[in-house]
Amino acid sequence: MKTYFLFVSLLFISICVKAQTEPDKPLIITVDAKNTAQTIQNIGASGCWFSEGIGKNWPVEKREKMAELLFSKQTAADGTPKGIGLSAWRFNIGGGTAEQGDSSGIRDFRKRVECFLNPDGTYNWNKQAGYQWFLHKAKSYGVENLIAFINTPPVQFTQNGLGYKTVKDHKSNLKPDKYNAYADFITEVIKHFDSEGVHFSYISPVNEPQWDWANKPGQASQEGSPWSNAEINHVVTLLDASLDQKKLTTKILTPEAGDLTYLYDGKSPSASQIQQLFADNGQYSFSKLKHVPRIVAGHSYFTDNGDSILYTVRKHLADTARKYGVTYWESEYSMLGEGFRDGTKQKRSQMDCALFLAKVINHDLTIGNASAWQLWNAWEPGNAEWDTRYYLLALKPNTAYTDGEFTITKNLWGLGNYSRFIRPGVTRLNTSRNDGLTPIQVAKDVMVSAFTGGENKLVMVVINYTQQPRSIVPDLKNFKAIKKYRTYITTANLNDDLKPSAQQNLSGAIQLLPRSITTIVFN
Repeated sequence: MKTYFLFVSLLFISICVKAQTEPDKPLIITVDAKNTAQTIQNIGASGCWFSEGIGKNWPVEKREKMAELLFSKQTAADGTPKGIGLSAWRFNIGGGTAEQGDSSGIRDFRKRVECFLNPDGTYNWNKQAGYQWFLHKAKSYGVENLIAFINTPPVQFTQNGLGYKTVKDHKSNLKPDKYNAYADFITEVIKHFDSEGVHFSYISPVNEPQWDWANKPGQASQEGSPWSNAEINHVVTLLDASLDQKKLTTKILTPEAGDLTYLYDGKSPSASQIQQLFADNGQYSFSKLKHVPRIVAGHSYFTDNGDSILYTVRKHLADTARKYGVTYWESEYSMLGEGFRDGTKQKRSQMDCALFLAKVINHDLTIGNASAWQLWNAWEPGNAEWDTRYYLLALKPNTAYTDGEFTITKNLWGLGNYSRFIRPGVTRLNTSRNDGLTPIQVAKDVMVSAFTGGENKLVMVVINYTQQPRSIVPDLKNFKAIKKYRTYITTANLNDDLKPSAQQNLSGAIQLLPRSITTIVFN
């Protein structure tokens, strides 16, 4: 009997060793240059709240380094990217809660924002100096899309004189007789920056209109206002006319839905926004407005708790957007919910968070057909090692917020695997695979997205979500002259931050490290 058990044990060990050492079967990914999907317009991030103190007070060498990490397209001598080359930067136009101080009712002084418009109707363009410092840096680095967004109208225009609601009636905090004044304020800001050579490609006049933004004074977390679809139509129509009257070319980005499901579903006054705002026969249609492109913007928060939800929400959104002929932009996302924990209650490492971030980007691009993807937020105070869910750079500021330290997280490089290489104007290509996995299964396996700028240019971003080394074999069709490739790899290892490989001949399988994000640049 002992001999029998010894034999069975040895057989089991032999099978396990063989399974662990046997090379995995390569995953064949078919990419056809003629099988095109959406055009990518930008990949970016927001610089809200904390940019003011950094840009205004922190030592220049620190903020210069932070700007380089976000905006630079240059490479070091060894080929490593110096920055992630964002192609969009979101600039918050404040509502004047900073001038109100503690009476603003917003708890965290860093989340109160100055307003360019003074109570007497004059403008002070020296306000928001820290925000402006990074805005000008983005411009100097050649960031292609500067986007202005507003959380609240100026407090002198609001019904309660505050930058947030104090009653839960789901109506805009803007006074009914101040819609024209609000539109004029927005266009005066755009006109001023145009005169300085800083052009906003887009202006977003409402933000997350579904939330009530109601708090007791002293308990508010930030500026904000709800808006119904009727109110959005009203303010956007007046803003369109004001842009036209002042001969400004900035486009209007809207509605910045707080949850993607509101873009295609729901019965609330700010739901089903594609159908109501963008359909030609929609109740509050923008179809005749000159400055409103057929772009619907939404936020991917809270639609990531489980792979089935991650897929299904984006599939519904893509189908609805296609039906009504609109383009989807993902304009805000961070790991606000608990989906990033992947079903556990454990702390998540930097790399766990970066992989989850990459997974959401992949799904927004390949399932949701997003033409733009923008992160919230570039930097916030927080832990640099665990649960890095909200930021690219973790801040450790002093109490007065006049100086501090920052730590790069793997989120920066994970986003960089996309932003650095997928440039405005490239086209996503549909891909197919030979393993027969369903879209839900793929979300726990190897995820692929592919992009082209022409028949001889191809970039693939590949996420190996598994704990094992994997490999892929690109099966390229209708590409004429691709013979070589180089990889840029992000893993948990200290130096694997878009780490470049030597240029290699395209023959056979391309290896993927466990728990990695790999950008493959073909030429």
